[in-house]
Amino acid sequence: MAEMKSVLVVNSGSTSLKLNVVAADGSVAEVCSFAAAAAHRVWAVGHRVVHGADRFQRHVIIDDGVRAAIEALTPWAPLHNGPALAAIDAALRALPDVPHVAVFDTAFHRSIPEAASVYAVPRYWRDEWSVRRFGFHGLSVAWCSERAAALLDRPAEGLRLVVCHLGGGCSITAVRDGRSVDTTMGFSPLEGVPMATRSGSIDPAVMIYLLRERGMTLNALEQELNYESGLKALAGGSGDMLDIERRVGAGDRDARLAIDVFVHRVAGAVGSMAVAAGGIDALVFTGGIGDGSVQVRARIAERLGFLGVALDPERNESLRPDGDVAAPSSGVRVLVVRTREELVIARAVLAAVGV
Repeated sequence: MAEMKSVLVVNSGSTSLKLNVVAADGSVAEVCSFAAAAAHRVWAVGHRVVHGADRFQRHVIIDDGVRAAIEALTPWAPLHNGPALAAIDAALRALPDVPHVAVFDTAFHRSIPEAASVYAVPRYWRDEWSVRRFGFHGLSVAWCSERAAALLDRPAEGLRLVVCHLGGGCSITAVRDGRSVDTTMGFSPLEGVPMATRSGSIDPAVMIYLLRERGMTLNALEQELNYESGLKALAGGSGDMLDIERRVGAGDRDARLAIDVFVHRVAGAVGSMAVAAGGIDALVFTGGIGDGSVQVRARIAERLGFLGVALDPERNESLRPDGDVAAPSSGVRVLVVRTREELVIARAVLAAVGV
């Protein structure tokens, strides 16, 4: 990692705000407020922004025009860009004399080819309204791809990875030669595999039916797809995987169904991404579920045995990220990586301001 000055990293989610100061030596200190961050004499601020759409192909210094563009993109990812904008405004008030940089989750996926990014919809949807697949979790996938190459002691060139970011939000990404070539999230972070409270992909006709035949409002539909679906809808409760696993152990059938559906969809997505990558050298797990759930990793790997994936049960049980949990006989390495988005953001900030 290049030498860096202290950078405040602002990572705003749909329900949380994380503030970390990344120091010049690469160490990270969590702070509780912008006032506390100011005491660290930060040199610049990096803001994670989930959706950059076609407007932002790279990370940029925030000015009035950039702020207005991010605001205009809020309808594209209302659960994420709205909170990010609020955090940007608060940070600008608290730290007005340092550069602020918008770092976009979508930027890593700009390398996805048209065959993977284009929807089969009318041309004017695509050309006039930018309806296409963008991809998300790019900062996490960038870190995991870099760490995978280091753990495998291989250059990024020629390396074929499938990265499973499994947490509150979930996506599976094909990475070849260090570049994203396909991913499960699309126009928004709602597409793809089921998540904690998000549905993932469903037949578009379901939405038409609910709106036209069942009288559901657009606001209610958006709310339920984002907050009342996914693991939460299948298992009941919060959608938290640790709680669901405990309930499975107690014989809860709904909890078991939730994990069955999740494993089925994730394993299927891994197979699809392996095709996009032209094969698979390593399967990478990250995120709260990916690096925290021994059971989910084992069940997904079992479904992927036909690809040559085999876990070492003891290593899978005992490993703490970062490391390899594959059996010696496995034809695919299986890595568990703790994502470090804050370091990726800090580096992007320094690159954007020319350091």
